[in-house]
Amino acid sequence: MEQLLIKMARQLDALDEASLLALWDKYAAAISHFEPTKRWEEAALVLSFIQAKRWKNQLFNYSWSAQVHPGAASQPVADPGFFPAPPKEAPAPAKPRRKATVIPFRPHRSPEPDASKEPGGKG
Repeated sequence: MEQLLIKMARQLDALDEASLLALWDKYAAAISHFEPTKRWEEAALVLSFIQAKRWKNQLFNYSWSAQVHPGAASQPVADPGFFPAPPKEAPAPAKPRRKATVIPFRPHRSPEPDASKEPGGKG
């Protein structure tokens, strides 16, 4: 799985950002009208690829500039919590979930006489 993702990342990185951004409006419009189809899902992924390339380039340029000109960057690229620190220890085991309660089904009893027993009644 990881190798496939790395291959996709390399292919995406080889594409020109300007060419990708020319497609942004098309795919943004396509996903703005949700439909539960494979075509919509693919359009959402294409748009996220375009955005990922743009974000990667912005982060790269910001980091490069900060490295070349320390102190020139006035704001961080992302909130400090955006890149979570790796867990230092194994997470605590989850509490057992409360089991579901089975609610018995009881048909509603009508106080009216049963129409099926009346002449001409349905039933």
